[in-house]
Amino acid sequence: MDHDPRAGPGRQNRMKFFDLTGKVAIVTGGNGGIGLGMAEGIGACGASIAIAARSGSKAEVALARLRTAGIQASFISADVSKKADCERLVKETEDSFGRLDILVNNAGIMLRGQPQQLTEDEWRQVLDTNLTGAFLCCQAAYPAMKRAGGGKIINLGSMASVFGSPMLAAYASSKGGVVQLTRALATAWAKDNIQVNAVLPGFIDSDITRQGRAEMPGLQERIAQRTPVGRWGNPEDLAGIAAFLAAPASDFITRTSD
Repeated sequence: MDHDPRAGPGRQNRMKFFDLTGKVAIVTGGNGGIGLGMAEGIGACGASIAIAARSGSKAEVALARLRTAGIQASFISADVSKKADCERLVKETEDSFGRLDILVNNAGIMLRGQPQQLTEDEWRQVLDTNLTGAFLCCQAAYPAMKRAGGGKIINLGSMASVFGSPMLAAYASSKGGVVQLTRALATAWAKDNIQVNAVLPGFIDSDITRQGRAEMPGLQERIAQRTPVGRWGNPEDLAGIAAFLAAPASDFITRTSD
């Protein structure tokens, strides 16, 4: 009988690198866009998913999509800019699934405008959600991950983390902060077997970028022309990197921002 290279112990060992069976993940802003794409990638590897967001009606559509794919999923209403909500989010996840192993900090907002036109409230709204929210969720998740013997944190930055934009002063500042927060937590929590990494997506087709394209005629075409694959990314394009950073395959990778 011919040997099938796809079968046998070698394949089984390789599959363990991406096996998340029995693991539990929180994905903030997981009710659509990049968050849902990442939730699908992590869930496809066997993890249970707790979607955290403010919109319950939007979450129902996301839950149906995940469950149709055979992924165990639930929704927890939370505002990540509030410490009490973040702590409740972790507690309810542990109550429902028994543990917490993975946190994806994806919840975020973008307000466009020249920096001299931004109000203090607008500045704080963006920073409170995008940066402080990520910090509060990480802080709330830390004890649960220690109890689980370790964990994975995936923070969502942006290309705006490193490139300036005249219309995104608050957003870019918040996402630059996410990169430095990632580096700080990675070095602080490495001893606890918690890996912390950041993903900096390029231009992804989502609700948040559709608004920008509507306000900037020609942006769609310009971005596609300067992107090697010739198109905008889709949320599903982030599923693989999320699965990798959540899985044992990345156990020696921490503090990266790519």
